[in-house]
Amino acid sequence: MPKREKEILDQEIRNIADNPSIGEEKKGDLREIFVHKFKKKIKTAEYLLTYRMVGEDLELIMIGPHENYYRDLKKYLKNR
Repeated sequence: MPKREKEILDQEIRNIADNPSIGEEKKGDLREIFVHKFKKKIKTAEYLLTYRMVGEDLELIMIGPHENYYRDLKKYLKNR
């Protein structure tokens, strides 16, 4: 990941750490999972960052573009 994109991602992670309810909580088989959507400032693509709270700890699960994101997320969580 290029340095500028990593800086953007780091800032988004800090935003989540400061306010874990910033993301949208999912329902059904993804309950207790939050998705935070953001656009990278260099590219116009929307990215999704999935996380959950484990006690007081923030667990980052997956990041990627919107295309096929939820399919890949469900597959990843099933195979963990």
